[in-house]
Amino acid sequence: MTSKNSTAGTTGTHGTTGGGDGTGRSTARLRTARRRTAVAAGLALALGLGVTAQASAGSPRSVSGKPSDNITRIADFYGAYIDAVNDEGGGKLADELRKHYLTPALQKELAAWEDENHANGVLRAQNVPLAWKVTDSGTADHTEAVVTLTWGSSGTTKLVVDMTRTTHKIFHIGTTGAQGS
Repeated sequence: MTSKNSTAGTTGTHGTTGGGDGTGRSTARLRTARRRTAVAAGLALALGLGVTAQASAGSPRSVSGKPSDNITRIADFYGAYIDAVNDEGGGKLADELRKHYLTPALQKELAAWEDENHANGVLRAQNVPLAWKVTDSGTADHTEAVVTLTWGSSGTTKLVVDMTRTTHKIFHIGTTGAQGS
C-alpha cells in the first residue's frame, strides 16, 4: 500500500515571517541552529551513540535510550533520517544513515520500491512527516516495531519495521494496512 501524502508545509518551513521566537533572534538563524543540531545528532546516531535530549521550551523532557536496545536504534534511525530528509542538503546524511542502519538487501529492495512508487521507501511517502513514534511489537528471533508517522490533517501511516537481534540492522520496512486518521 502506498501513502502519497501531500500535506503542505512539511518540507522544512519553520516560519518565514517576523522575528523568529520573540527573543529578537531571526528565523533564519534559528533554522540554521536547528539544522546544525539535527546534523550533529544524526552523526552521533550514525555512530551508534545513545542520545539524551531536553526540550528547549516548556517543561523539561527527557528522551533516553541504549545502543544495545533495538527499539532505541529504530527510533534513533527514524529520528535522524526524518531530520536529514527534512533539512536542506541532508541527502548525503540520509544516504549514510541508510547504509549504517539498513541491510544491503533492504537497501536494494527500497531502491526498487522507490523506482516503482516515486516515493521515499523508508517513509513510504513523497513528503516528510510532522512527527513519528516507535512502539515495540516484540518477537522471538528479531525485533519488530510499529513506526507511526503523523502527517497532520491527512492522518497517519503505520509501518512495521524489523531489526535483527545480532547485527542490529533493519531488514524489513512495510505498511501495516492501518492508514488514515
